[in-house]
Amino acid sequence: MPERLAEMLLDLWTPLIILWITLPPCIYSAPMNQSPVLMSGSPLELNRLSEEPRILNRSKRGWVWNQMFVLEEFSGPEPILVGRLHTDLDPGSKKIKYILSGDGAGTIFQINDVTGDIHAIKRLDREEKAEYTLTAQAVDWETNKPLEPPSEFIIKVQDINDNAPEFLNGPYHATVPEMSILGTSVTNVTATDADDPVYGNSAKLVYSILEGQPYFSIEPETAIIKTALPNMDREAKEEYLVVIQAKDMGGHSGGLSGTTTLTVTLTDVNDNPPKFAQSLYHFSVPEDVVLGTAIGRVKANDQDIGENAQSSYDIIDGDGTALFEITSDAQAQDGIIRLRKPLDFETKKSYTLKVEAANVHIDPRFSGRGPFKDTATVKIVVEDADEPPVFSSPTYLLEVHENAALNSVIGQVTARDPDITSSPIRFSIDRHTDLERQFNINADDGKITLATPLDRELSVWHNITIIATEIRNHSQISRVPVAIKVLDVNDNAPEFASEYEAFLCENGKPGQVIQTVSAMDKDDPKNGHYFLYSLLPEMVNNPNFTIKKNEDNSLSILAKHNGFNRQKQEVYLLPIIISDSGNPPLSSTSTLTIRVCGCSSDGVVQSCNVEAYVLPIGLSMGALIAILACIILLLVIVVLFVTLRRHKNEPLIIKDDEDVRENIIRYDDEGGGEEDTEAFDIATLQNPDGINGFLPRKDIKPDLQFMPRQGLAPVPNGVDVDEFINVRLHEADNDPTAPPYDSIQIYGYEGRGSVAGSLSSLESTTSDSDQNFDYLSDWGPRFKRLGELYSVGESDKET
Repeated sequence: MPERLAEMLLDLWTPLIILWITLPPCIYSAPMNQSPVLMSGSPLELNRLSEEPRILNRSKRGWVWNQMFVLEEFSGPEPILVGRLHTDLDPGSKKIKYILSGDGAGTIFQINDVTGDIHAIKRLDREEKAEYTLTAQAVDWETNKPLEPPSEFIIKVQDINDNAPEFLNGPYHATVPEMSILGTSVTNVTATDADDPVYGNSAKLVYSILEGQPYFSIEPETAIIKTALPNMDREAKEEYLVVIQAKDMGGHSGGLSGTTTLTVTLTDVNDNPPKFAQSLYHFSVPEDVVLGTAIGRVKANDQDIGENAQSSYDIIDGDGTALFEITSDAQAQDGIIRLRKPLDFETKKSYTLKVEAANVHIDPRFSGRGPFKDTATVKIVVEDADEPPVFSSPTYLLEVHENAALNSVIGQVTARDPDITSSPIRFSIDRHTDLERQFNINADDGKITLATPLDRELSVWHNITIIATEIRNHSQISRVPVAIKVLDVNDNAPEFASEYEAFLCENGKPGQVIQTVSAMDKDDPKNGHYFLYSLLPEMVNNPNFTIKKNEDNSLSILAKHNGFNRQKQEVYLLPIIISDSGNPPLSSTSTLTIRVCGCSSDGVVQSCNVEAYVLPIGLSMGALIAILACIILLLVIVVLFVTLRRHKNEPLIIKDDEDVRENIIRYDDEGGGEEDTEAFDIATLQNPDGINGFLPRKDIKPDLQFMPRQGLAPVPNGVDVDEFINVRLHEADNDPTAPPYDSIQIYGYEGRGSVAGSLSSLESTTSDSDQNFDYLSDWGPRFKRLGELYSVGESDKET
């Protein structure tokens, strides 16, 4: 340590000594008319004085100085001398006292008030405080009066190399792509030194790598880390630890140093192709596997990671490209082979596929390394399975005439067992699709027969399901839909499309169309309906009406003459024969009712009955109906009014409403119950047999006729209401003819002459000990436990 301090002092003072020696002689002496000048020894101050020597001739102060210097971290047995203050007013008589004030005066710096020597009494650290500003003044020793104005000066703490470099942001982490070229920049680091960067080389740093070579290098001054080897492979080594050193004093010996670590991770690039783990894969699959089922997985390994390892799989060749497909699983990075179409063991028993795996993301920088893909062969063996029967057609369409005979064959379905064993097939009808059981099927040959008659007009289509079941394995079944269309035959005669009623005006003209009718036929001929109309043979020469066939397959009825009179004949019936064009043709007779009516001059029907002649002139049927409705409504209102009047409640006692003494006020208060013995006479509930042996019923009107009482005069308002109520209560109690009649129901005693005997145990003369409960065991298992409890009780009593 002493050698190091001596070296630092030598580095500090050597420039000052050389400069001091080379200065002109005029700098060392002052003119005769000026005070001695005290300089602190700063090389900068000396340079300033050498460049401006004229300052000595213009000085107006008693002393001249600018700044002093003191070394940091200096520690010795005695305070270190910083400098000395002196004035030309001091003749050496010791009548002048020097005073020091400012930063650290008295605590860090101490002045000899007689000689003006300034000492540092504490160890200084430039990194804590680099300079101190103080004020010096010369005063009279006795009076303390200032002899000169105060002067300010600065004491600078000179730096020494006492702080090692530090990496404040370490340790560091950085990444660089693998396979990078030589000199690729990785990152840069920065160290700081608390020493003075201006003075000396204490803060001049030089960087170097202590550990991490030969993979990485560092710029000594900029601290930029670069790759020192080309084509570093992540798959060989992914992470590197680099130890970096920063040394001050320009890297020379004696300088302080600090270290940090840098972790360099090589990031992945797509520099490796996928590679199948094996060149041949074997899979087996049953022939009845469901479409879309995964048959197997193949995987091509890739040393890269992330998206650089993603591969897509394809089937590029083979005899099963139409039956199989392969998809890529992004999570597992493998290929899944699935079934696209059904397999048939009897047709082909094995397939060979050529599968390729190729990288999805290819880096063109490494395309020269070869194709980033690989291929493998996949052999798939189809296993035989017990398959259900196969129908010759996926659906069947059968046709049958609606007049087909029962048990006639409608059609046939066929099915076979595709397995090599070829089990016999049994056919049946799913009765859920043929609830009416209209069809049957031969279980052996699949012929469908008619079981019940058909009617096309009720149902044209019948959809049933045929089931084919293997006899050797009943679990192997197949279903096929069969649609049966019922063909039409001419089995329905035509008839009027609706119930027609024609109206003929009395003032009609000959040849006037009375009614146009149309016919309908439930059958559905291929060429459509065509109807023929005619009158009955005996009515061909009908004197009143004739018919005319229209082009739209309808019929018009015309009047032959005029002058129809409804008083002579009100209604005419005209039978019409309607025939269809079927083979054989069918016909029916429909009767048209023609009613003679009275019409207006423009042909509007007004009345069609004879009674209309007695109606008042100008009063139509609608007006009569309205009048009748009004009369009925009035009668209903009158009846309702009378009914409400009869059901209106009247008071029982007809008195003046203002006489409150006769008003009845009802209180819905409950009684006191059985414990309230003062509310009524308890003797009425006792058995009357103990009194006279018979209790007459009082719920009928007695035969005794009570003389009517004389009417009482109205009571003045001053009479006591309580007295009035008591009087009326006494009269009511003594009048048996006054309603309501008393009806006493006795529940406190039992009836006489009961065949069943007493059901109460209150007056029972027997005790539990006299009872025998053995009969409970004969009542069945439900009373067994109860009988055991009672039998145990009796045995305990005997014990």
